[in-house]
Amino acid sequence: MITRSKTKSEKSTVNFHGNSEVKFEKTVKFEVNIDFDGASEAWKANKISIGNGSYKYVCQKINKNNTNCKRKCLLGENYCKIHK
Repeated sequence: MITRSKTKSEKSTVNFHGNSEVKFEKTVKFEVNIDFDGASEAWKANKISIGNGSYKYVCQKINKNNTNCKRKCLLGENYCKIHK
């Protein structure tokens, strides 16, 4: 059985003298390799810091010199007022 924490649980039972059973569980843990620095950089790719731990989305339009537009997006949009 695989649990919510992504561990695999194997159940086994052992019979002792009489009618009592004891159940044992063996869990196998998986190795987790997460690149938190890379994930943070990818998350910040389309945002600009406005200080105090807050971010604003920037325009997704790519300029002629292959750089992103650095203007702030309109509310609920992916582009600034120039590129909409």
